[in-house]
Amino acid sequence: MRLTREQLIERVSSQMPAKRWRHTLGVMQSAIWLAELYGADPERAELAAIVHDVAKYWPVHRQAAVIAENGLNADLLRYDAPLWHSEVGAYVAEHEYGIDDREVVDAIRYHTSGREGMTLLDKVVCLADYIEPGRDFPGVDTIREKARLSLEEGLIAGFDSTLRVLVERSQMIFPTTVLARNDLIRLLAEREQAGQVKPVAENKGG
Repeated sequence: MRLTREQLIERVSSQMPAKRWRHTLGVMQSAIWLAELYGADPERAELAAIVHDVAKYWPVHRQAAVIAENGLNADLLRYDAPLWHSEVGAYVAEHEYGIDDREVVDAIRYHTSGREGMTLLDKVVCLADYIEPGRDFPGVDTIREKARLSLEEGLIAGFDSTLRVLVERSQMIFPTTVLARNDLIRLLAEREQAGQVKPVAENKGG
């Protein structure tokens, strides 16, 4: 049985420190804003945002067990543990919280790594996670500025920021993120060649 919004908030907020729940509230706010800006469904965007970090503070052995025991993407286990919570969160959303909307579940699953062929909802939730009001890291203001003009440009800037940090730390890079970034760049190039105008909101503020 699918939980109500209030039940989800109660369940998810109990899984994390207060500071992380404040982050989730910020992602909810930003996801609704981006959804309204770019034509996604605000309710589905908020739903994915509520659950996106549900497993973030689970012990890593618990996250690894969920992935290994439920036929999830075991390739993640070869990479840094901060990637794992997205896959686990998607599983929890579907199998424990009764969320049967595939696009919502996938938006949770790919909010950290991105993927090739990201849906509109994927983009909204992933970018919201980068730009929520509580975020404070080098380059976040640039990502926010780009987000006002283009989902794709905002995400590319976000992925660039992540990849830069990983390279500076000599950490492994999950290939899906590189593929996602390349796909977004390809999409923008195709739009430009076709003479398409990217969607821009008018007088909606932020």
